[in-house]
Amino acid sequence: MIKRLIYLFFGALALAMVFCTRDLPDRAAQSDTYKNLAPGVAYVGMQTCKSCHSNVHSTFIHTGMGRSFDRATLEKTDAKFGPHAVVYDEASDLYYQPFFRDSQMYVLEYRLEGLDTVHQRLEQIDYIVGSGQHTNSHMVDFNGYLYQAPVTYYTQDERWDMAPGFRGDNIRFSRLLSAECITCHNHLPEQVPGSMNKYVNMPTGIECERCHGPGEIHVKEKLAGEIIDTSKFTDYSIVNPRDLSRDLQMDLCQRCHLQGIAVLQDGKSFYDFKPGMRLEEVFNVFLPRYTDSHEKFIMASQADRLRLSACYLNSEMTCITCHNPHKSIEVTGKGQYNNACKSCHDGPEESACAFPLAERLSQGNDCSGCHMPRSGSIDIPHVNITDHYISKETAKSSKKEQSATQEGTFLGLEILTKETGTALEMAKGYLAMYDKYVQSSMVLDSAWAYLQRSEALETEQFPVEVHYFFAREDYSNVLRRSTGKMPADVKDAWTAYRIGEAFYQSGEFQKAANFYRRADKLLPFHLDFKEKLGAALVQLRQLPEAEEVLGWVIGENPKRPRALSNFGFARVLQGHTKEAEEYYDRAIALDPDYIQALLNKAAVRLLNKDYKTVKEILNRVLRLDPEHPQAIAILQQLNQLQ
Repeated sequence: MIKRLIYLFFGALALAMVFCTRDLPDRAAQSDTYKNLAPGVAYVGMQTCKSCHSNVHSTFIHTGMGRSFDRATLEKTDAKFGPHAVVYDEASDLYYQPFFRDSQMYVLEYRLEGLDTVHQRLEQIDYIVGSGQHTNSHMVDFNGYLYQAPVTYYTQDERWDMAPGFRGDNIRFSRLLSAECITCHNHLPEQVPGSMNKYVNMPTGIECERCHGPGEIHVKEKLAGEIIDTSKFTDYSIVNPRDLSRDLQMDLCQRCHLQGIAVLQDGKSFYDFKPGMRLEEVFNVFLPRYTDSHEKFIMASQADRLRLSACYLNSEMTCITCHNPHKSIEVTGKGQYNNACKSCHDGPEESACAFPLAERLSQGNDCSGCHMPRSGSIDIPHVNITDHYISKETAKSSKKEQSATQEGTFLGLEILTKETGTALEMAKGYLAMYDKYVQSSMVLDSAWAYLQRSEALETEQFPVEVHYFFAREDYSNVLRRSTGKMPADVKDAWTAYRIGEAFYQSGEFQKAANFYRRADKLLPFHLDFKEKLGAALVQLRQLPEAEEVLGWVIGENPKRPRALSNFGFARVLQGHTKEAEEYYDRAIALDPDYIQALLNKAAVRLLNKDYKTVKEILNRVLRLDPEHPQAIAILQQLNQLQ
């Protein structure tokens, strides 16, 4: 059975009020009419907005968006701490205990063998993500490189548990937070060029300009006395979402409330989208469809669920028909939502609702609560959220139907940002689905079927075909497809990396290093690429350069077990075994289950004829991998010697 998508986070509910039949023929604006969509228009920051709009700011900062991201402080956290706040992950055999000490939050990772603590790793928590309506997730900052911590606090259940996607697949403190994640859960941090997850000047929550666009021109015009009567005319110096056409309104909201499989357009970044643009100009979003997709949904699927609803299909409603983005849903009240329903379903209540009055009154006469029931999502545990599919079914009958429904089967991938995707776009969607969520050969088969239909230019087709063969681990076809390509010919860092990895796996380390260098030049702060280059240089015995590269990685982020282990290996090859062992120990302290570092340390201990320690390490390796051939062979030889 195909795995369900796992999502890191969920967006805060953001949205403003307008009637579902509201006609905007004179105010609807096209994306090319707004001055602040021009390149180079600067963001001015929420404090500047506040200077004129303090009344809006005073309520916005209490919304889910306003509380979406902040430093990890006692004031920010919604969690409860104490002896009970311990999470055990059976799959990795690791415990996690979050706590505050001297106003600073930490997470202690540890492992027990009997009554003995055999592993401890303490990490400072730097940021908390989430408004507290559903969760608090936690971030660590290693010299500007952001990663998700493995535990989350689920506020509705008032419990700690593994973060979404970590239970059973605990990657601990190594899930990097790319711009795709951060730019939905926060304002726009300054990302270090050439990095995936290194940031400076981190904001603390979503700000005004995420929905209104950069404010530089707007501020200049207002300070110059250019005031527009917005009750009659559109002010084109700044985007007001209610003035946008329906499609552009939805694209703005589903920038973050249509989380799925996002695939950037060539040359674009997640920073490029601005209110008033079409989402497909920057990236496409895909969602897998199952036979039970009408019943089950992911956390941040509000836009998709709404679009499936008859109310949406048969009216001009948008997200802001019901939601005011300047006010928290916690204080809005059901009256606002029900009034939105009544703006279309007018007339006597007896004809608008089939339920008897007494039964309606017993449920608070709540239209939205009945026809948009709250339930769990398939990707985030321990949460109860509103399903934005507006159904004729009541909450009671929907639950009955869901309980009788079997697990759905996969139907295919749907592109949601445009009517029809090209063959190449669909292939990219399936490859992204494979990379991020579902490692199934069926997904790759679909990607290949679309690639065979594609009529894209060679420059567009080549990197996608390399990606496909790489996902298949078909390195010979990666190299065949890349025949005649020089590193400088490759314009995409990931394509260069994949070709380099194909050469590495084929034992052609010099060619691998050449393509790794190209990937590193295009993304110089992507530490995975640097580590791979360092590994290739070690294989080539170009040890001074290998140490320079790996040492740079360790200087950037000292919490990288692979870089530490490979640096240690370079030290061994130059006869510095004592120093090498220190690097192996640092790697193992970070990751007690890192088999290569354990084997490297065992090799050093073997050189020192410390057979007892070698056996202990090899037995530890075999507990992790009972069939490990190298550990078995060495242990057998040691037993024969003794």
